[in-house]
Amino acid sequence: MATADVTVMGGGIFGLAIAWECLGRGARVRVCERSRIGAGSSGGVVGALAPHVPENWNPKKAFQLASLLAAEAFWDGVAQAGGGSPGYARSGRVQPLADPRAVEIARARSAGARQFWGDAAEWRVVPALRDGWQGESGSGWIVEDTLSARLCPRGALAALAAAIRACGGEIALGTDAPGASGPVIWATGVEGLAALSRDLGDSVGTGVKGQAALFACAAAGRPQLFDAGLHVVPHEDGTVAVGSTSERSYDDGETTDERLDAIVARARKVCPALAEAPVIGRWAGVRPRARSRSPMLGPWPGRPGVFIANGGFKIGFGIAPGVARAMADLVLEGRDTIPEGFGVEDNLEGRRTAGDGD
Repeated sequence: MATADVTVMGGGIFGLAIAWECLGRGARVRVCERSRIGAGSSGGVVGALAPHVPENWNPKKAFQLASLLAAEAFWDGVAQAGGGSPGYARSGRVQPLADPRAVEIARARSAGARQFWGDAAEWRVVPALRDGWQGESGSGWIVEDTLSARLCPRGALAALAAAIRACGGEIALGTDAPGASGPVIWATGVEGLAALSRDLGDSVGTGVKGQAALFACAAAGRPQLFDAGLHVVPHEDGTVAVGSTSERSYDDGETTDERLDAIVARARKVCPALAEAPVIGRWAGVRPRARSRSPMLGPWPGRPGVFIANGGFKIGFGIAPGVARAMADLVLEGRDTIPEGFGVEDNLEGRRTAGDGD
């Protein structure tokens, strides 16, 4: 095998998206994955590509907006190259508003959307409908946004892997060593955060467990529902994903338990369309959360030619096109287009970033 121009460690969303972008720029690429494609948190079921609220604008939100707007072309290219469906659709999202104060805040955010999103998407406050889908709106109003999209995480990873192979890239399973000269990009999720922390002698992040469920329910034409932390996401294959928990403390990161039972019960209550739908899948996994809560991109300190792409946490699929572009800019062209606050140094003790929080 010829030496790869770029070696990407990790077969999750960041690793595969970066590999795909580098291939598109003419690099020879090898992806090394110790276990299987989507073995970590990228192999979940929810697939909500949803923006942060359009207020208190910062580099993280601007980066996310650009990525969400680039997603359709990105995933169309993947599907055309490899023949697999990522399940992508810009289907929008609804959020019930509990009381007059929530309505007031949401209307203020409409102005923020006009300012920051421009003509690309809308955030509007409209009367709620009793259609079994829009959740429980105590105020009689909901938010509709036209920026949110969805995809099938496992289908998207399979489509990316097929596209990479179809375009001449290599995916080597069962290996955790680069074994090549040239730049190496580590996109290995929670294990990567731990390795980087050990190397630097300082914790740069941690894992947060999430649990989600999959219902058999044909609702592909519906928008996402987001209600006080609960995501309800219809998929094209006749399923609806519901999630997720956010657990800082846990004994087993890959086992579902009563916390998921509570999520399922709540989903049936707020979304009557799911009341009789059977649960056909349960998932648990540990998501990589950088200390700053922003993605962590850039050089690995003290290791020339070695790079980090980690910390996708809850927005990894949504920001993947932007992460891929920024890392390819840096690694292949030597151009640093990574936003302020996304560096490894921004996650060291005592540092905080402008991208922290919502």
